[in-house]
Amino acid sequence: MNEPVLARLQQLMTLREEVETLGALEGPWTPPADWVDEDTHLRLLLDVPGVDPASLEMHEEGGAVTVAGRREAPARLLRGERPSGTFSRTLHFPEAVVPGSGEAQLAAGVLNVRFEKRHPTIDVTTQPE
Repeated sequence: MNEPVLARLQQLMTLREEVETLGALEGPWTPPADWVDEDTHLRLLLDVPGVDPASLEMHEEGGAVTVAGRREAPARLLRGERPSGTFSRTLHFPEAVVPGSGEAQLAAGVLNVRFEKRHPTIDVTTQPE
């Protein structure tokens, strides 16, 4: 390859890194999540490393749970690849749960929320003969 082409490729790579850095600095992002079946409970695992625990909010409504929070970028960030800023994620329950049964813990950057499954029951009545 000739030198002008190599120089242009280097410029494009540098520009790409700068754009990636700018995009990672601030803005909405989506933490990855897993649902785990534990027989009588459902467990939600949400990766939120670096999120301020005081910023976390969670509410349950209409067969779904919404988790929101904020991760701040370091003040003197030289190159950023980890997203920062606010996030809000609504996840629908894969099975029915008992409303208000969620219990949450945050450890090692993982929000761990456990919900009791709801097993619908049907009352059987008898008719007088």
